[in-house]
Amino acid sequence: MYNPFLLEGKTILITGASSGIGQTTAIECSKMGATVIITARNKERLRQTYDQLEGSGHQMILADLTNEDDIKELVEKCPKIDGLVNNAGVASNKPVAFFSQKELDKVYSANTYAPMLIIRWLLKQKKLNDNGSIVFTASVASICSTLSNGIYGSSKAAIAAYMKYCARELSSKGIRANAVHPGMVETKLIHGGAYSEEDLSNDLKNYPLGRYGKPEEIAYAIIYLLSDASSWTTGISLFVDGGCTLQ
Repeated sequence: MYNPFLLEGKTILITGASSGIGQTTAIECSKMGATVIITARNKERLRQTYDQLEGSGHQMILADLTNEDDIKELVEKCPKIDGLVNNAGVASNKPVAFFSQKELDKVYSANTYAPMLIIRWLLKQKKLNDNGSIVFTASVASICSTLSNGIYGSSKAAIAAYMKYCARELSSKGIRANAVHPGMVETKLIHGGAYSEEDLSNDLKNYPLGRYGKPEEIAYAIIYLLSDASSWTTGISLFVDGGCTLQ
């Protein structure tokens, strides 16, 4: 049966695939027929993702994306790919008066510099096929300010801006670049101590649909942007946020 959202015949590299949105995206891409290359730092958790992938031919590669040598080695080990999901990232909850250079470096290295460097090395090593697709996982925090979220939000705003430059510069090769901006999603991250239950309860009031998102709902948006269904879509920021940016 014809389905323009299928990923059959496509090889997709997904970073941050050991948990949350990255893990779910990898699994859902495999269900849509993709050959999936997954990467993260934690071998045990990455293996858990790998074991849930459907189909065959998948590959897992350990890498610390805050280290450019690791990025270069990751790209060297990769086959040629048709899609890249720049999903790996870290959160930060520091008021503007209390963060340090070390905190800035930690967040920007993972959220901003790593995706930029991965693309650089993929292009230098000719590992990203023409007519491919790059998807960045950004955030509603890139445009919606909340207390103590300035480092994270600005790192995602930077990568959303960089996405547009990629879309412009790579268009001659037919390579598309887009960003998905999730709202708050039900992952271990938000219930792991980064936010108090009181904070979450108050924040939920900002969501007209009355709930946080599910990882698979973000994965479906990413799959759309990887698939031929979005072949005339580039340079966009797709907000998947339960309506929280309506305000």
